[in-house]
Amino acid sequence: MGIVGWIILGLLAGAIAKILLPGRDPGGLIGTTLTGIAGAFLGGWLSAKFLHRPIPHQFFDLKTWVAAIAGSLVLLIAYRILFGNSRERR
Repeated sequence: MGIVGWIILGLLAGAIAKILLPGRDPGGLIGTTLTGIAGAFLGGWLSAKFLHRPIPHQFFDLKTWVAAIAGSLVLLIAYRILFGNSRERR
């Protein structure tokens, strides 16, 4: 999968993760894309390392999407644990 494929996968995976875990998170479109791309790499690594299930590098593979969304959810949860609701209006 090329760089454009990773960007599209990251954008969609990050958006799905934010839909599944609603709340006020920073970043907008660029933050969502970066969260999704990092989540895709994290999800693939976690799947290969701990579940012994390598992720194929195909765009339309269900395992790739599940790993990317799960990784994005892990990053969003980690952000909220570390920074809490830091975007609260005062």
